[in-house]
Amino acid sequence: MSEERRTIVFFPEGAFGPTNNCVGIGNVLRARGHRVVFIVEESFAGTLEARGFEETLMRLQPPPADEEEPGQFWKDFIRDTAPEFRKPTIEQLRTFLKPTWQALIDGAAFANDRLTEIFDELRPDAIVVDNVVAFAAVPASGRPWARITSCNPLEWKDPDIPPVFSGYPAKDRVGWDGFWDEYDRVLGLQVAEFGAWLQDHGVPALPGSRDYIWESPFLNLYVYPVEADYARRDPLPATVHRLDASVREIHESYDEHRELGDDGALIYVSLGSLGSADVELMQRLIDVLAKTRHRYIVSKGPQHDLITLADNMVGAEFLPQPAILPRVDLVITHGGNNTVIESWYFGKPMIVLPLFWDQYDNAQRVDELGLGVRLPTYEFEDDQLTGAIDALLSNERLKSRLSRTSARLRANPGTVKAADLIERLAQTGEPVTEGWDRP
Repeated sequence: MSEERRTIVFFPEGAFGPTNNCVGIGNVLRARGHRVVFIVEESFAGTLEARGFEETLMRLQPPPADEEEPGQFWKDFIRDTAPEFRKPTIEQLRTFLKPTWQALIDGAAFANDRLTEIFDELRPDAIVVDNVVAFAAVPASGRPWARITSCNPLEWKDPDIPPVFSGYPAKDRVGWDGFWDEYDRVLGLQVAEFGAWLQDHGVPALPGSRDYIWESPFLNLYVYPVEADYARRDPLPATVHRLDASVREIHESYDEHRELGDDGALIYVSLGSLGSADVELMQRLIDVLAKTRHRYIVSKGPQHDLITLADNMVGAEFLPQPAILPRVDLVITHGGNNTVIESWYFGKPMIVLPLFWDQYDNAQRVDELGLGVRLPTYEFEDDQLTGAIDALLSNERLKSRLSRTSARLRANPGTVKAADLIERLAQTGEPVTEGWDRP
């Protein structure tokens, strides 16, 4: 530890992706002797304690009558709105994005008083937020705070990059203006009303008519490797730092796939904890893959008891993904930012079947950079999927390219860079700008 012990509070969104990202950074800070506390939804109670962290609990809505599973609120929400994933992204603005944002806004309002109590009790030297929506209690605390964007960097908008959530190509502007027009029509009033609520609670206005959260005046981090990042017209603020990757170290091992033998490639299949709740989609995917000569490790997710694996597969509800990825030859994924970054970190090509949120943006980026293949999630033909598998597995030039990227990312762990920056913020309480170098 470079200076005295500090109290650093992490407040990730109530989903496994942002939480796992924060865990990786928190592990580095805790190893340096700092006090690291996680604010978690009550449904996640014990999850972070099991990893050695302090927890303090909050809720985003009134408690249910029955006990919840971790992240159950969002699992239920995704299950109920899953039919919307079959629609074009421009239509999802109204049918999925708007109600999702409203649920997030309602949660931020419900949690505000409890968060105020937590910050008053803990008196942190720094607050680290990994959420996509603003929480008034964070700047109102008067404490220095950092924002992590652990989703596609299109969240940081620019005239020369595609609209966020669109999944549109970076080199073809056809459709950009129309998407933004619909975005403004559908979401503009919602953003304005939320901004007014924030101002009524004594915190700054939102930065624009398309943003649901501020940049931090102190420190901002986003997670995307330079090889895949977007070319912008305008430079990002000096407080914004890119983490090329942010992959947590784990000490678990995985060898269940050994029972499948050695024939064929080994492929990891994960549609995320939320996407895998679509049992019909999961089962169709499994049935197509069952006909191939390859072996599969399948993350079955919360509906695991309703999913039947084939003889060339192993899997479970939860899997130690960072322990599995180094072993496989290919990843089939929904395009969640954590899985995409971890696949690049370990040098794996991807087939991406996006469902919602920034998954379309990641799928498009993987495809347009030649780092994998984007397929239509609900309309792909069997031979599209199997053909993509064979093409990627036989592409030696891609394997070499991904291997070089992996070596660079693993040599410069983003978790360490993030910990350096957050530690600096906690020590000084001052903005940490682009020119700062760690001692």
